[in-house]
Formats: sequence, C-alpha cells, structure tokens
Amino acid sequence: MTREALLVAHTGYEDNLRTAERVARRLAAAGVDLRVPRQEAERLDPNLPMTVVDAGPGAADGAEIVIVLGGDGTLLRGAELARPAGVPLLGVNLGRVGFLAECDREGLDDAVAAVVAGDYGIDERMTIDITATVNGTTVARTWALNEASVEKSSRERILEVVLEVDRRPVSSFGCDGVLCATPTGSTAYAFSAGGPLVWPDVDALLVVPSNAHALFARPLVVSPDSVVAVEVDAHGHPAVLCCDGRRTVELPSGGRIEVVRGEVPVLLVRLQDNPFTDRLVRKFELPVHGWRGPARRGQPGGVGPER
Repeated sequence: MTREALLVAHTGYEDNLRTAERVARRLAAAGVDLRVPRQEAERLDPNLPMTVVDAGPGAADGAEIVIVLGGDGTLLRGAELARPAGVPLLGVNLGRVGFLAECDREGLDDAVAAVVAGDYGIDERMTIDITATVNGTTVARTWALNEASVEKSSRERILEVVLEVDRRPVSSFGCDGVLCATPTGSTAYAFSAGGPLVWPDVDALLVVPSNAHALFARPLVVSPDSVVAVEVDAHGHPAVLCCDGRRTVELPSGGRIEVVRGEVPVLLVRLQDNPFTDRLVRKFELPVHGWRGPARRGQPGGVGPER
C-alpha cells in the first residue's frame, strides 16, 4: 500500500529549505511518497522525489499525514489543507514559541522516524465555525482553530459592539476588538489579550474583549454548545473579522458574527504522552524552581516536570 505525506514548510529562510529537503529525502528513502504545495516546491531542489500539488482543499486527500516545518502561522496554513481531508498534522517548530508544534528542530530526526514507523498518537482539537451577516444577509462562512476576532478597522477609532451569548445580550462597550477562541487558541491571541489559559481537553468557548472601555468586560468561558455573537453598532465604525490571522471579512456598521463549535475538528499528531502542563512550562519558560511535588514512598518529594 502506498504511503503519502504532504509537506508544508516556511520557505522564507535558507535553513528551513535545507531542512525540508532533508526530510523529503528521508521519507523517500523509507518509501513514503511526498506531496509538496507549489509555493514550497518552487524554492526546493527540483530533483527531490516529490509530487507538486496546488495548495487547495484537496491537497491532503488520501495522505497519511501533513508534516509542517515552521512556526504556528505555518501550522495554521497546514491546518487549512489537513482539516477538510481529516488528516493529522505534525508540527515541527522552526520559529520562536511554536506552541502548536509537537517538537522543535532538535527533535526532527526522531519525529521523522516516528512517522516512518507509524508510531504516533492523535489529538482531536475543537474548532469554531463562524457566520458573518449584514442586515440579515450572510456574507461569509468560515472557521478557525485558534480564534475569530472582530477588530476595529481604523486604528484611531473605538469599536462599539454588543456581546451576545445564547441569543441574549450580555454587555455593550467600546473596545479594540472581541476575540472568540477555542481552548487551543487560549495560548495564542487570546492569551495576549489577557484571556485565561484553558487546557486543550476542556470543551469550552472563550470570549475575550480587547482593551474594552467598560466596567464589565471580563473574559468569559462558556459552554461549547453556546452560540456567541458580536454585533457592530449600527451607528458606529466598521470592523473586520479575522480568523486565525489568515482569513478576513469586512464588517460594516451593523454587521454581526455568530460563533459555534466547529463541525470538523483539527487532528494534531502527538509523539509523546506528556501532560499539557509540561508543554506550558517549557514553551513559556515558566519558573518552577523549588517545586517538590507530592511525597513519594521513601522520598521527601517528587520530581520536576520534564524540560
């Protein structure tokens, strides 16, 4: 049976190109056929054993895995190709924090070996589906793995919005924007806006106002079965809807978005069964010095998290 992988890479750096070529050769040597989107293929060695494909919804159809080399932005691009095909994503961080990635550059060889051996697990990550309407007419339907944000379109203006949960109004205020995020997205834009960190196995929707001018504009954690809506004041300034920093929709005054749990999840490859707590400590370099942990038999304390 033919095995195929789709390779998505950030090709803006020479090191990344050489890394992608090394991965391609290792997979070919192991009998794994490789597909590469045209954007990447044009910058790679043309003699590589690869099939060039268009970076559309069908790029990952029939593939076993999508391997992403880059930061979180590249992984989100890979998710656009993997999600409609139901194919898992393996992220290798070649950027900075790379919170969504499963390993860093130093673990690349082991990651490729795991792919070749088929020795990996899969996490199912919740997504959100977003519908944008203007005067009752649907103007866009899209989705996000991290977040959908309604933001002011002019830097010098204040965005006036009404927040709604389960078809009932919660509050109205001026702000820079409102984010509707998944637990996966809680460590991304929502984190920067002051939202809570939510463990990825928690089913919930997050609502995080950004720089709100109001007494009550706290982050909310609501049921995954709730419907969250943000309305742009009909007499205020226009806004823009941005999903995962990749897909944007202009929202005029009076525009509205509704956010619900996504029908199709994103699948992320897991190479190790470490708890999310360890990933959090490692990625954010959190200070845990002095931690002793629960007492063990014959020991005064436990052991620290894996770093």
